[in-house]
Amino acid sequence: MSRWEPDARGRLEQAALALYGERGFEQTTVAEIARRAGLTERTFFRYYADKREVLFWGAGTLQEFVVSTAASAPDSAAPIDVVAAALEAAGALLQERRESARQRQAVIVANAELQERELIKLASLAAALAGALRQRGVTEPAASLAAEAGIAVFKIAFERWINQTTQRDLPQFVRESLDELKAVTAGK
Repeated sequence: MSRWEPDARGRLEQAALALYGERGFEQTTVAEIARRAGLTERTFFRYYADKREVLFWGAGTLQEFVVSTAASAPDSAAPIDVVAAALEAAGALLQERRESARQRQAVIVANAELQERELIKLASLAAALAGALRQRGVTEPAASLAAEAGIAVFKIAFERWINQTTQRDLPQFVRESLDELKAVTAGK
């Protein structure tokens, strides 16, 4: 190994995404990821439990951020607007990581096990959002409906964002997708 360099987690993530893109997720080993990053396997396991975690390690932090953003929304905000504001804020965070988000999504789309894990992550995010809405006094089924609809909106917005050829931002896609949902449900 060469001399110590900062940002081991970031280097491991970049190495993993590059290798997953070149060789495929299943064909890539932890040893190869660590070697590409200029680190040891032991260092890899300090940051990630396994090679899947490279793709999902930030889910808990994102969920906490979304829930706290929803909790701090104005009391007068409608449930779907609370969800939208929280997801727009999450989109602003992800905006900085567009290229790695693209690479990550390509790896997930190519692997059924990872697709399942992504769906579980989104379901967990919806459940947490519904919980945040209930804490704000929103009753069921409105809390769950708003949260699930919000996650559907976010999913569509995210796909549009990573596949776009223009430089529009993710929060803008979230707003547009929510507007589309509102138009559909209003019968327009």
